[in-house]
Amino acid sequence: MITPPTTTPHYQLGSAPVTGVGFGLPVDQLDQQLAGPVAALVFDDVGVRSLGELLDGLADTEFSRENLDALLADTSAPEDWRVGEALAEHHLSEDHDCFFPWPDGRDERKRGSSLPGADLVGFQHKNGCERFVFGEVKTSSHASYPPSAVYGRHGLKRQMEDLRNRREIRDGLVRYLGHRANGAAWRARYQAAVAVYLNDTCEVRLFGMLVRDVPPHEDDLRVRVNTLTDACPDAMAIGLIAIYLPAGSIANLSAKVVASRQHGGDS
Repeated sequence: MITPPTTTPHYQLGSAPVTGVGFGLPVDQLDQQLAGPVAALVFDDVGVRSLGELLDGLADTEFSRENLDALLADTSAPEDWRVGEALAEHHLSEDHDCFFPWPDGRDERKRGSSLPGADLVGFQHKNGCERFVFGEVKTSSHASYPPSAVYGRHGLKRQMEDLRNRREIRDGLVRYLGHRANGAAWRARYQAAVAVYLNDTCEVRLFGMLVRDVPPHEDDLRVRVNTLTDACPDAMAIGLIAIYLPAGSIANLSAKVVASRQHGGDS
């Protein structure tokens, strides 16, 4: 079962290879995460620091230094769904041994653009083995269970079914990460995951995440757990996770991460 070690699940569903869990994130924990690790993900602190090191020394006047500072700074407020995605990434990294080395924001040609492919692409180290992990995240205050974000061409239902059923999508994600692995500190992890994948292209870990600010209810995940279990390959594992935030939280996610930086949050 998928059980976050630091929280008490509201419900648990299914059994391997497809499981589901819904858990709450109290306001104090939410605020701590938004001001710290989630803000660091939203503003890509690691990437900005790396870019700053690359460009350091090229700004040799006060004017050029000001321009460099402006280039590195990201002062625009992120979309609430982007913060929800970072919350999901933080949870998978902390509680499910996942590592996502290349934020998709680095591939945007303009702020706020939507890129094809899975929201989260990385690795999971478990039982001494490195495997690829692909995740989809939906952030929704919709009052129905499940929310409307589950349905439609770009809904969570279709996305998870495509990741389960279509090898060409998984192949594309493996190539996507491979183009960024050469020379990276995580190159060995990528190569280890590729070795597993080439032996069985179904041996991956899939996560479907819902970030919600409504009362918890298993109907958010129950049907999807059942339907994804049908014809799920033996080597594949699928986890559906609903994170329930305090009521009304989603509309304030962006404002809170921005405020955390303005008031001296992690950088």
